[in-house]
Amino acid sequence: MNTPASTEQLKIVIVGHVDHGKSTFVGRLFYDTGSLPEGKYEQLQSVAERRGVPFEWANLMDALQSERDQNITIDTAQIWFQTPKRQYVIIDAPGHKEFLKNMVTGAASAEAALLLIDANEGVQEQSRRHGYLLNLLGIRQIAVLVNKMDLQGYSEERFNSIETEYREFLRSLEMEAKCFIPIAAKLGDNVASPSPNMPWWKGKTVLQTLDDFQVTDLPDNQPLRFPIQDVYRFDKRRILAGRVEAGTIRVGDRLLFSPSNKVSTVATIERWNAPDRDTASAGESVGITLTEQIFVERGAIAALEAAPPYALTRFKARLFWLGRAPFSKGKSYKLKLATQEVECNIEEIERLIDSSTLATISRDDGSVFVGRNEVAELTLRTKRPVAFDVHSEIVATGRFVIVDGFEVSGGGIVAQDNYPRRTADSTHKSDNIYWSHGKVTHEQRNLRNGQCGCVLWLTGLSGAGKSTIATELERELFNLGKHAYVLDGDNVRHGLCRDLGFSPEDRQENIRRVGEVAKLFADAGQIVITAFISPYRADRDLIRKLVPEGQFIEVYVNAPIEVCEQRDPKGLYQKARANEIKEFTGVSAPYEAPHNAEIALRTDQLTVPESVAKIIDHLRFRDGDTVVSI
Repeated sequence: MNTPASTEQLKIVIVGHVDHGKSTFVGRLFYDTGSLPEGKYEQLQSVAERRGVPFEWANLMDALQSERDQNITIDTAQIWFQTPKRQYVIIDAPGHKEFLKNMVTGAASAEAALLLIDANEGVQEQSRRHGYLLNLLGIRQIAVLVNKMDLQGYSEERFNSIETEYREFLRSLEMEAKCFIPIAAKLGDNVASPSPNMPWWKGKTVLQTLDDFQVTDLPDNQPLRFPIQDVYRFDKRRILAGRVEAGTIRVGDRLLFSPSNKVSTVATIERWNAPDRDTASAGESVGITLTEQIFVERGAIAALEAAPPYALTRFKARLFWLGRAPFSKGKSYKLKLATQEVECNIEEIERLIDSSTLATISRDDGSVFVGRNEVAELTLRTKRPVAFDVHSEIVATGRFVIVDGFEVSGGGIVAQDNYPRRTADSTHKSDNIYWSHGKVTHEQRNLRNGQCGCVLWLTGLSGAGKSTIATELERELFNLGKHAYVLDGDNVRHGLCRDLGFSPEDRQENIRRVGEVAKLFADAGQIVITAFISPYRADRDLIRKLVPEGQFIEVYVNAPIEVCEQRDPKGLYQKARANEIKEFTGVSAPYEAPHNAEIALRTDQLTVPESVAKIIDHLRFRDGDTVVSI
């Protein structure tokens, strides 16, 4: 077996229409490079002779597939071989339409490609699709192998015809193949050595061409991108583990974690069975610890604070669809980008393209979807912000796959657009921001509205009755001619707080945002009713301090947890008991009851009308003022 002169490694993908000889070519490539297990070729040749059938190189690959104990690493995705110059990793991409999804997920990490075309059949629809996919994935080092030249009598004219046709197609994609090579893989013509059957060919062999390909430099000079794969706890430390996809990370770096926008400093860089160093570069898998113990979870992307990725809920993309069912507007799918997973849907399809003819597709019936093997230029919207980069700028965080149900059904890249980018100092509050005071005072608004603006903060366990009481109270106040509005917990998480989870830190930020909004409502003279679990006493006290004195009224909607579970209007307790919901208040997360709430409602004893009447009575007579006049 050849011993490479260096440890250099190049990842290549080999693609081609079904039956265009890809397996035969790979088998021959292994034989000609001395990469087969010793005696394997002779063994299979002997088996073929005993059976009275011709030896097939494709059978060699099938046999190797099942031999995991041999001195060669082969699995369903990657195959290794080597030349005197370097080691190669073949990322297998089956040619049939059924297996195109493997090409998208596998070829995305390839640095070069070999594309096979059968000299007998010529350029096929699938040949064009493969070309388009290579273009979509940004692979620019391509050699086209015109195989089975023996079936065409090694005709130079036939080779030139195929080259002309396929070069023209690639140019329409703004691509240029490095070279076209006439081969007969079965016989080894022009694979590792020049073919005596094609004296007219003066170009290089396949192996010479492979060795001419360039290994892509790791993106060390790009902005740091460190997607968090998992979080581990060791000796009271939280270690954020992941792979540096671009740039370099150093101890002391100030990191911004997108899309949550939390900031902290790198305290240490942890390695497993490797010497300690204070830096980690692109391609390294490491763990980091932080000086400030902020909450970070899988999916976050760490970047230097001065050069973060985009963090948005919509972006433009070029997508190739592979699923059996179409990619339809109005349906939700799962988008996977780096380690992030988020629900997404089509916002708008700008253009549909036939990947084999490059013609624009129009639907006569006006329906909006991307069909199988079609390409789309579209805008995707995600349920919560997702961190990303434009593919042409940073590859690893600029490509994605779409999952329909449990199947990877499409893949694509983030296209260039005028995205708003977070500035370096956007996480720091300026000292030059001042509260703007209007010319209408709070007292004047109260006099005009016939009421005092205030915040009615309903807190309690899920199922205690907060939302029911809040909406009924809003209706009663409206009937009394008062200006009231409900800020409901679920409603707020659909918009204002859609980027937040349910960790203690995110719950705190959720309540802070709602408190700031409620404060503005009250300042405008509104009676704002909030219905939030708001489990932590300190968070509620923080809101009390935000609102002017006397305008915050805490309402403890109190029901025993057994009663709440019996009601369970959304089926949440059942899911929490089955461990389907993490950090659920009252089950796996704490609830801190108020010590001195202005109003306490035992909703296991009071009816909804009785509870509403008790709140209105408090508003009417609090501090001797008539807030609600009847």
